Amino acid sequence: MTKTPATRQPADAPLVVAHQIRKSFGDNEVLRGVDLTVDTGTVTVIIGPSGSGKTTLLRSLNALEIPDSGTVRIGDVEVDFGSVGHGRRLGRADRRTLAELRAQSGMVFQEHNLFPHKTALENVTEGPRITQHRPEQEVRAEATQLLADVGLADQADKYPHQLSGGQKQRVGIARALAMRPAVVLFDEPTSALDPELVGDVLAVIKDLAAGGRTMVIVTHEIEFARQVGDQVVFVDGGVIVERGTPAEVIGKPQQDRTRGFLRRILSR
Repeated sequence: MTKTPATRQPADAPLVVAHQIRKSFGDNEVLRGVDLTVDTGTVTVIIGPSGSGKTTLLRSLNALEIPDSGTVRIGDVEVDFGSVGHGRRLGRADRRTLAELRAQSGMVFQEHNLFPHKTALENVTEGPRITQHRPEQEVRAEATQLLADVGLADQADKYPHQLSGGQKQRVGIARALAMRPAVVLFDEPTSALDPELVGDVLAVIKDLAAGGRTMVIVTHEIEFARQVGDQVVFVDGGVIVERGTPAEVIGKPQQDRTRGFLRRILSR
């Protein structure tokens, strides 16, 4: 793995650029040379069937899954993964390089992954306080505002077991935002929720989109993708089959594989 020397990108350059990303698990080639760009202030929605590679692509953007090859750039941080996959042990320089890339993004998982022994407020303050070494008072004030922004101002002192699934997921969103990321990555943020709780989480994400937050979202909520996405990417078989605006990809898909997938999803 190598880190490309830092260069300031032009103002109109995409915020996120993934180039020729490949990833295999054993004999299963999950990503087959995927290219993806995300402009600042836009929402990219990744859709596709289970096992298509969409979550692996998302997790490759911040190296939670380390690609076998390809490059990822977020802002001015670019990493060439080379042959770091295939089980090679990461050295200190590799880990530092990955940390710099990961610091550019915030991740919201399918499961909220909150610390069970910490309150909602403490869950949000933990990252900025420990990893970014920011002042306690500043972090606490910002976390309090973020909880208010996601509709949880009155839940700050509650522990995860005292919160509903939707509330936990909204704490997870506040936690990701507290790191001041350049881009927020969502891995099917509503898939583990009861149906009646989905709307509150989607409303928070819509508000973030309206505020110009750069986001990449893997979701199975097609109508949500239509409403919030600037770019929709349909992934199948480890490749991007089709990409474009929601009106193009969801409204008038050009590829048979896209049309078949949407028919199955929208008929449920």
